[in-house]
Amino acid sequence: MERYPEDTQTLHAELFALLLAQRGRAEWPQLAGTFTTKTIAGTDYVYFAYSDPGSGKRQFAVGRHSPQVERLIDAYRTAREGLVADEQQLRRLAALLRTAGVPAVPHGVARVLRALADAGVFHLGGVLVGSYGFALVGQLLGVAWPEASWRTQDIDVAARLEVAVPRLETDVPLALDSLQMGFVPVPQLDPRHASTSFKVRGKPLRVDLLTPGSDRQTAPVHIARFNAAAAPIKHLDLLLQGAQQAVALDTTPVLVRVPDPARLALHKLLVSQTRSVAQQTKSGKDLHQAALLLEFLAEDRPDDLTAAAPAFANEPVRTRVCRGLAAVRKRHPQAAAGAELVGALLEA
Repeated sequence: MERYPEDTQTLHAELFALLLAQRGRAEWPQLAGTFTTKTIAGTDYVYFAYSDPGSGKRQFAVGRHSPQVERLIDAYRTAREGLVADEQQLRRLAALLRTAGVPAVPHGVARVLRALADAGVFHLGGVLVGSYGFALVGQLLGVAWPEASWRTQDIDVAARLEVAVPRLETDVPLALDSLQMGFVPVPQLDPRHASTSFKVRGKPLRVDLLTPGSDRQTAPVHIARFNAAAAPIKHLDLLLQGAQQAVALDTTPVLVRVPDPARLALHKLLVSQTRSVAQQTKSGKDLHQAALLLEFLAEDRPDDLTAAAPAFANEPVRTRVCRGLAAVRKRHPQAAAGAELVGALLEA
């Protein structure tokens, strides 16, 4: 684990704040589009055409041509100028961070994350989990993890099944297809089941959709607001509580959601003890990531571990987490302080 210098952390905080401010603005000026005029029955009407990452080309009527509509167009163009200036600043800050040694996500991965973000996936509850979620949590904390602990071509996005939610939705398969990268659904072993994964032909890049499940759930769960199915994963609900926003660094950075760092550490311990013998390599990676998080949190944010531990105190979760702690103490002694802290909390 290597901490970034204070000036690098300041740059990251500035970039993060600018992205958050941009996300909070009115949505229409954020759309890059063009105004056109159509004459219908002798009357001029103004339309706005733009590209929607989740739905392709779109167009809507602004209204009958009038001084009021002209003022609206002028206001849009003024707002766009401000957004263009912000985009230039985002690119400048991203370039400075990369020069300072903060790793960007691979460009293909960044394109996928941007398409999902633009389509509203993270706004609608999607959380970037897996190794990329772990990598971005590190940058959020101001530390650089060893690249071997997180480099992958798998993009894991998790979300809960929501029953009573506002009528908001997107289309994950369409958003991936709009990238024209060659994403295709990965067939399930049971042909009756919908695919929960999408893969680029001939390349390792893959997107997996996940959702909390139970021992009895094996069939994919349809997430209506994503127009896609997700694989049910036991104990995943423990990870999704308290998810927060983070920056995926690329030429143009993108805002995503990642797990709470303390919950991620404890969940990694848990998962490391539930994998099969054939997945021992992944189990070792889980323990390595957990150890890195525990080392940092014990030094800088021990209260976060104290707050997260009660959620993992019920059996059989507690026993598996404690087994993971024992493995961390043996393999990663630098994380001993964090392991002792969590162990004391779970055994109390």
